[in-house]
Amino acid sequence: MITTEAPVPNNKSDSEISDLSTIPVPPNARMSKGALTMAWWSMCSQIFMLIIGATLASHYGARNALIGMAIAVVVFSAISYVFSRYAIRTGFSVALLSRTVFGRAGAVIATLIFAATNIYYGVFESSVVALALNQLVPKIPFAVAALIVVIYSVVLMFGKIQQWFDKLNGILLPFYIIGLIGTLVMATSHYGYNAHWLDLGPKGEFPKSGWWDCFAYYMGACALFMAATDFARFGREEDMEYHSKFNFGFPFWLMTIVVNGAAGIYLVATIPTGAQISEISVVFALLALMGIWGFVFIWITQTRINSASYFLGIVNTHAFFSQAFRLNLPRLFWVIAVGVIVYLLMLSDIFSHLLLALAYQGVFIVAWVGVVLSQVLMHPTAVPDLSKAPLVNYPATLAWLAATVVGLVLMNMPDLKGWSAPLTFVCAIIVHRVLSAIMRPSDTLQSTRMPT
Repeated sequence: MITTEAPVPNNKSDSEISDLSTIPVPPNARMSKGALTMAWWSMCSQIFMLIIGATLASHYGARNALIGMAIAVVVFSAISYVFSRYAIRTGFSVALLSRTVFGRAGAVIATLIFAATNIYYGVFESSVVALALNQLVPKIPFAVAALIVVIYSVVLMFGKIQQWFDKLNGILLPFYIIGLIGTLVMATSHYGYNAHWLDLGPKGEFPKSGWWDCFAYYMGACALFMAATDFARFGREEDMEYHSKFNFGFPFWLMTIVVNGAAGIYLVATIPTGAQISEISVVFALLALMGIWGFVFIWITQTRINSASYFLGIVNTHAFFSQAFRLNLPRLFWVIAVGVIVYLLMLSDIFSHLLLALAYQGVFIVAWVGVVLSQVLMHPTAVPDLSKAPLVNYPATLAWLAATVVGLVLMNMPDLKGWSAPLTFVCAIIVHRVLSAIMRPSDTLQSTRMPT
């Protein structure tokens, strides 16, 4: 699951918390080194990452998947280094950053993409829990299990229930790590060490460029940079080196991508499920190994992450319709609306479209990341003036559009689709630099006035 909002200190009132979503985080609202580390590292507890690792291994081979993971860790660490430092220095959220880079209209488009991304993750995470419930209790049809998951997820979005669950989420992180280690130990103890787990993959010869294809798919998960930005803005400037190099750096990405991915591959290769290897093999493996406790493990990890996906899907959907169409309806309406959308999409066999969804998501978000990275590197010490944000910042917006079109075209070319995300990223940077050189940049991008 990908989130685009970080928690705020517990001593803040509801009004202050609301204000922090629309203004830069002031120094007195910054979090301690330890508190921010615990908040951000909760993002590594995603069964989604186990599923991606196992899925890529089943299509391209385990070794290719691991090489792709390793490359992704290096790339993600470098980009996150830049984004986290910029967020700490400015206190900007993704929404504020989009406003300064793309303009007010561009920020509306970004909001729509963020809303769709979080709704997608909400659908996926809810489907994992519903599938596990259906497999554990076959008498409960998947459609009914999905409805149960959506209902309690929606309920968690209300008032004090949400605040209570947010606090519970912080406590549950160690349980994921302990549960993951315990699962690996239990699988090895029960079935013996599988020395051939690295041979997991499709029958016949593996694709020669499979490692690159795996890396390209991981680029589809670069929405994590958005999450890193919104979390990092709560960091104190005196902790910048620690946050950029460790908390948001290589160790986090190694744990999130490689450790989780390798665990998913090992579990699927080791635990016999009686079913053909597929995108949901990790779920089958956990249930086959631990039964009801496997379901508890899945429920804890997925519900914890899923609550953030629903919340951000609701917030960004509301924000988009409010900004684009002046449609200001009560929050209850958007909570129910997102719940209905999630439920209907859950009935569309989302697991079979996992890699395709990652590819499409990668195009839109990679283009955003490329443009923003280019802008930040062009003005690494500037703190843009939000009050001067234009309606449209044409160099950035046109670069975003051009890179997205290039990515979509490449994605539909069989021989080049593995290059869609990486070339989208490169194209976004190049086009933005060229247009910025020949078009007058917005004043907001040149401002060095500290935000209020």
